[in-house]
Formats: sequence, C-alpha cells, structure tokens
Amino acid sequence: MLDTATAQVPALSLTQDATDPQGFASALGASFERFGFAVVSDHGIDQVLIDRAWEYTAQFFALPEEEKRRYFLAAGGGQRGYTPFKTEIAKGASVVDLKEFWHVGRDLSAGHRFADVMPPNIWPDRPEGFHETLSALFTAFDRAGDKILSAIARHLGLASNWFDPAVKDGNSILRLLHYPPIPADAEGVRAGAHEDINLITLLLGAEEAGLELLDRDGEWLAIKPPADAMVVNVGDMLQRLTNHVLPSTTHRVVNPPPERRAHPRYSMPFFLHPAPDFLIETLPGCISAANPNRYPTPITAHDYLHERLVEIGLVKA
Repeated sequence: MLDTATAQVPALSLTQDATDPQGFASALGASFERFGFAVVSDHGIDQVLIDRAWEYTAQFFALPEEEKRRYFLAAGGGQRGYTPFKTEIAKGASVVDLKEFWHVGRDLSAGHRFADVMPPNIWPDRPEGFHETLSALFTAFDRAGDKILSAIARHLGLASNWFDPAVKDGNSILRLLHYPPIPADAEGVRAGAHEDINLITLLLGAEEAGLELLDRDGEWLAIKPPADAMVVNVGDMLQRLTNHVLPSTTHRVVNPPPERRAHPRYSMPFFLHPAPDFLIETLPGCISAANPNRYPTPITAHDYLHERLVEIGLVKA
C-alpha cells in the first residue's frame, strides 16, 4: 500500500466550461471513461467557506463521544446527523470501516412531496456556526455538481440541461468524514473497497494520501490531486443510466504509513443524488450491438438507494 503507483488522472479546470464547453465536456467524459474519476480545479466553491467548514468539522468530531451520539438516529439509516466510528461496512467486506461521519441533506419546505423519504436535517448544539456554514457548503456543492452534470450531458450527446429535472429536489448528501488516528495493528482499513451509490460524488480533502482507485488491470492506483482541486467520480446510478459507458470505479481509503497513523484524516464528499422518484432507465444512446442493455428493467432512485443502504449495513432489510 505504501508504494502504490499514481493514477494519471488529468487535472481539468472548470473555467474551461465557460470558454470551451464542448472541449471541457469531452475532456471530462474521457477521464470518466478511462478512470471513472476526474480531477477538477477552479470549481467555484469559495475557499473561505471551505476553510471554515474544515474548522467546524474538526471541532465537532473532537466533541466527547457521548455528546456526538446524541445526534445518532439508529433507525435513520445514517441519512442525517451522526454515524459513529465502525458502523459502515463496504459491500462484501468482512470488517467495518475505521471512520465516523456526519450527514447534511437537502432542506425541504413544509409539506414537500418527498418529506416521507427525505428526513429533515438535525444540527448539533455546538460548534456555533456549524449549521449556517454547512448549509452554505451544501448549496455550493449543489451548484458545482449541476455544472459537472451539464458537461456530462453534453458528452453523452444530450441537452446540457438534461439532468436539471432529475436532480431538482435531489436526495443529495454532504458527508463530513473523520478517520481518527489508528494503531499499527488496526483491523481493517479506513474505507474498504467500494463503489458509490449516487450519480456523481464531488470530493474535497483528497490531498491527504490514502484514496486509491482500482484500475482495469486490477492494479490499485493512488489519486493525488493538486491542492484545492476537487475529485469527482461516477456513481453506480450514473453507471447504470449510461449502461457502463461511464464506469463506477471501485475505490478505497487505505491506512497511512506508520509515521502518519497518529494523524487524523478528514474529507468532505458530496453524494449527488437524483430525486427519489427519478426513474433510472438506460439511455438509448448508450445501447448498441456491442453494448447491449444490461438493465432492461428500470428502477426508481429511491428503491435503488434503499437496496444499497441495506447492503452496507446502514438500513435493516
């Protein structure tokens, strides 16, 4: 794990989306088709907001365990609030991940039609400012995700606004991740090999070593983005929608070398989901004689999400 080769994922700039939208879409799509991952700088999320969010994230996870567990909803499937250390397990894994996390979801208006499947947010009493900062960060991620989805649509030969109705009121989640310091003999890894459930994931905090993707030849490759860049990867919903034209690549977060094990690791993934009633139905343009439809039976985003949450241990069957 310590001598992992580096994935040659090209660094793209979202500023190109304004000056050369088709060129950006083609470069982004090519990176996704090759790796299932892309690295995007100049993503538009204010660095002051990001820095403030990092501060509040560290402050929250430093709270006493008993206080943090006040915000754990055992029956909530981890969809909002706090999920304790060693709760989530990768699909097919035998040991749980060495992490704890906090989830922020979309705020819905009173009486919203998705209120029965998208629970309200819960917020900790401290640190002060956590609520306002993380709500603002959720909105900023949402906007950045819309731009990435627009470029994906153009790459697939769709209208640039094709995803807009799909993700309006989408069940997206901002996750604040804390990987605590670990002993040298720790069982398991910080995050076991897995694929994401959603359409795309936008990740901040990958500069700290540990994130790796599984290449086509079975070799693990480290992802080392430039400072302040965002890592974006394809999720299983988008893989299914595109009939694997855009692959959802297996990835993991490995344990650090011995000299770094006393240090915590933090990251902020934004799991961009469609609305619960969005029908994941294979795009006709992604079906061909060479690539027949793998998924002739459509499924709603909500049903698909439920199936996967059961698999990773956050929801009971």
